[in-house]
Amino acid sequence: MKTVRLTTSGAIVRYLAAQRIEVDGQTVPLFAGVFAIFGHGNVTCLGHELEQAGEALPTWRGQNEQGMALAAVAYAKANRRRRIMAATSSIGPGATNMVTAAAVAMANRMPLLLLAGDTFNSRIPDPVLQQVEHFGDPTLTVNDAFKPVVRYWDRITTPEQLVHSLPNALGVMLDPGDCGPAFISLPQDVQGEAFDFPSRFFEEATHEIRRPRPDTSQLRRAAAALANAERPLIVAGGGVHWSLAEDQLRAFAEDHNIPVVETVAGRTSLVADHPLNCGPIGVTGCTSANAMAAEADVVLAVGTRLGDFVTGSWTVFGGGDDVQIVGLNAARFDATKHRSLPLVADAREGLAELGDVLDNYRAPEEWSDRASSETSQYHAYIDKIAAPEAVASTGRASDDPQIDHAELPTYAQVVGVVDRLADESTYVLAAAGGFPGELVNGWRGQTVHSFDCEYGYSCMGYEISGGWGAKMALPDREVVVLVGDGSYLMMNSDLYSTVLTGHKLIVIVCDNGGYAVINRLQLAQGGVPFNNLIADSRVQEPTAVDFAAHAASMGCQTKTVTSIAELEAAFGRARGSESTYVIALNTHAYRWTEGGSFWEVGVPEVSTSPDVRAARAAMDSGKAGQRVGW
Repeated sequence: MKTVRLTTSGAIVRYLAAQRIEVDGQTVPLFAGVFAIFGHGNVTCLGHELEQAGEALPTWRGQNEQGMALAAVAYAKANRRRRIMAATSSIGPGATNMVTAAAVAMANRMPLLLLAGDTFNSRIPDPVLQQVEHFGDPTLTVNDAFKPVVRYWDRITTPEQLVHSLPNALGVMLDPGDCGPAFISLPQDVQGEAFDFPSRFFEEATHEIRRPRPDTSQLRRAAAALANAERPLIVAGGGVHWSLAEDQLRAFAEDHNIPVVETVAGRTSLVADHPLNCGPIGVTGCTSANAMAAEADVVLAVGTRLGDFVTGSWTVFGGGDDVQIVGLNAARFDATKHRSLPLVADAREGLAELGDVLDNYRAPEEWSDRASSETSQYHAYIDKIAAPEAVASTGRASDDPQIDHAELPTYAQVVGVVDRLADESTYVLAAAGGFPGELVNGWRGQTVHSFDCEYGYSCMGYEISGGWGAKMALPDREVVVLVGDGSYLMMNSDLYSTVLTGHKLIVIVCDNGGYAVINRLQLAQGGVPFNNLIADSRVQEPTAVDFAAHAASMGCQTKTVTSIAELEAAFGRARGSESTYVIALNTHAYRWTEGGSFWEVGVPEVSTSPDVRAARAAMDSGKAGQRVGW
């Protein structure tokens, strides 16, 4: 057997560089590169090997470990899980900074490889710099904190373990049902230890994503349920994108005359003006999608994990326990939720085979006519609230939501600008805060796969870092990031990364004076404004941040605007810019897109406040319509 003597670090780099995948008819590296911030736990060994690898495995310098791992998640999303980025950190805080990003990948079912330095396997130098000691368990390090938020976890204690560990980590990241992040912990001494690895371990390998076909008995039961449906509905989730199933979804819906609603992750599975696209469903959804869900008798849930924002905390399907859900999903766990008829399969292949079995079945025309009528009302509402003249646009928002003078632009109007001025190249990205509800409704994409709203983990701070990763994946597209002031202040340093690396973004920063959407929730559940808007916090005096000046200090082109007309003009200039362009404006803290569905949150059972008691009564009333049980 031919062997090659390599260190642990050298073997990792060589193995990753040898992996390939076919994308759009071309064989390309599976691992596009490594995001890295070096420290004493990874610079001398892994860092050395990455420098030696050069363009075979490019290294990109991040500004924050969480940010670079979030960029890797967005990169995988934009590539529809076909390509992967790795992220490496030193030990201690560098490693734990990536825990949140791992959770984002885990919740969104995204491939991500994390390589974190660790303490010494020998324990002789202990305690080392940045080591957290556990008196009763010397094997425990902070890297164990990743275990709840990754699909695969390993600590390499001898180099030869890589022959087992790396293929297993790769298998998880490429599995259509179990896809998620993989974490490998690398003790500092082990990184530099050598082993005679089999040469064939490093031979170039080209991978394919499996497309599991449905079981015939599951297929038969799913088809029987749909064939008897009078009011069928398709819920398109993110799995439609990850399976490249958009064309198959459209054909299936058209062949069988079944209306489609979309989850946050599934948004732009169909173009917005398709006659069977009823818009987004659930808490951040629209009236048309939720009205159709309330009447549906059979729901085909394609590639969705059926989270509470999709199901309205399991109230959105108006038939309650009588609604039959068919779960078409590559993951058995998701396919069987809430007594669904499981159809465990790849979304594209599952739709194709289900369509064949359904043959000539078509939902009644009255049902699709109802969908068209409902959806036209939804679009008319969005057109109205997103219009430039919907409100005046001067001054700052009042702290009192009852005061209507000196109105500022709304989020809906800001989204409306992007919606109107977009072209086929536009790829919109957001996360958390107020933008998910506004963008999910207001971004009516005319190109499939043109939207990334990180709402699986709802991670504030994803936006700018995610935009960087998305632009890396989609260099020929115009990546537009919409971010609130709260998320911007949490994590903005990857604006500098985009300037340094030449990955141009258009970033729109909307300043509504704090965490305005949570202030909205606080008020809606009987509370009073407290600790969300800056004006309602323990501050000496509210101080405005000059976001444009801040972004300019990192090398961005910038513009502060005060009206929708100015925003439109700035957006046009931003599109012509060759470098990242940040547009900042003040927006209204109290005006939001209406619609959505019930959402269960914790409200006190006992309170001296009549408003809180009323909110609790409303919550209990809403819960009465929940679908209960698995």
